[in-house]
Amino acid sequence: MSAEQRRASVLAAAVVEFAHGGLTGTSTESIAARAGISQPYLFRLYPTKKALFLAVIEDTFRRTATHFERAAGELTGEAALDAMKESYQELLADPTYLLNQLQAYSGCYDPDVQVATRTGFHRLWDDVVRITGLPTDEIRLFFAYGMLFNIIAAMDLAVLDEQWAQMICMVAPPGSTAASALRPDAPGPDLPGPDLPGPGALEPHPT
Repeated sequence: MSAEQRRASVLAAAVVEFAHGGLTGTSTESIAARAGISQPYLFRLYPTKKALFLAVIEDTFRRTATHFERAAGELTGEAALDAMKESYQELLADPTYLLNQLQAYSGCYDPDVQVATRTGFHRLWDDVVRITGLPTDEIRLFFAYGMLFNIIAAMDLAVLDEQWAQMICMVAPPGSTAASALRPDAPGPDLPGPDLPGPGALEPHPT
């Protein structure tokens, strides 16, 4: 592999490891082992563990922006916003995506992580404004719903057969049916709304 290919391989391994351990709880040994390289070589590609964590944050926000851009296509306005909203379930179906997003926010106790997270969120906000051309209030509501979907996925509310949880899940805009955020084999309640956070988002980290 070239150095660039190795960097991509290390980043992919870090995405999995940081998703479950965050900045503090993840070792560079585990990342190097998953990437199939030595720890000293890892530090030739990324000088510090934090530098690699910041790269994962940047990758997470870039992935979101790319996904939204693809979902919207040539659409603008409300149509583009609806397309991005409905497509968000595809991102949440990835076992590592939601966790890395949450790790970025929870890691903001570190000033460098806070700056990287702010920067990624700012760019994503600007991308949604550019794609849709909608006023601030509508963009703010879009991001608010996104954060609510994150919470629904994190708590696996879609499979909880309790009225309060079902009421929260029903705030989702029209689309298809709800799905489990945690257990792929668990049937979700028959609720109106789109596919909510997809299965397996917070499954236990493989050992």
